[in-house]
Amino acid sequence: MQKSVNFLELIGGGRIPEVLIGTWIVMGILMVFGFIARASIAGAADPLMPDEGISIRSVSEAIVEWLDGFVSEVTEMHGSRAMVPFFGCIFMFILFANFFGLIPGMEPPTADSDLTFALGIVCFGYYIYQGFASKGVWYLRSFLGPYLPLAVLMMPIELADNLFRPFSLGIRLYANMFADHTVLSIFTGLTRLVVPLAFYALGSIVCVIQAVIFVVLSMSYVRLAASHDH
Repeated sequence: MQKSVNFLELIGGGRIPEVLIGTWIVMGILMVFGFIARASIAGAADPLMPDEGISIRSVSEAIVEWLDGFVSEVTEMHGSRAMVPFFGCIFMFILFANFFGLIPGMEPPTADSDLTFALGIVCFGYYIYQGFASKGVWYLRSFLGPYLPLAVLMMPIELADNLFRPFSLGIRLYANMFADHTVLSIFTGLTRLVVPLAFYALGSIVCVIQAVIFVVLSMSYVRLAASHDH
């Protein structure tokens, strides 16, 4: 009789890894927020008139507007608006995943190298795609270096440089979030009043900065790949 495959056994030794649970929770929060925001925008009496005060619609519109300007300023490319959904999703997911670790007893999914390397590989695939979309097959010319007679020497260097990028993205995010969560856990465990607030404030700043750095680096790679002066 053929034995059935236990996928949980293959993934996490018979249990669901904590990073998957945290990732699913963050994804669920973002999806619920997105559906509610979409419903509030669709149900507005006048889509051109902003809501008075703070609402789901006003918050979501502010986030989208900021992301649109952010991507445009960093990439400085025509058609950058088409990249906003991708980089917006990456930024919001990393940001919420980072902040998830500030909840007492919770581990930030981004403090797991498996997730951060996966994010790096996704961004790697995206900027390679943008390179081919912008230049076609001539994008491969960028791997030969700026001076063709030295192409034999430059190609291994260019290949190594490109292949290392997803790992550098992943390890930077993982190392910073792991260290931040470890320090936060230690000092909040030693002290109970006032002092933890300072570390939570510092941790919040780190969460935002790391999300911004990851996305800025990813966008810079896309800009290099799509640039005609690479």
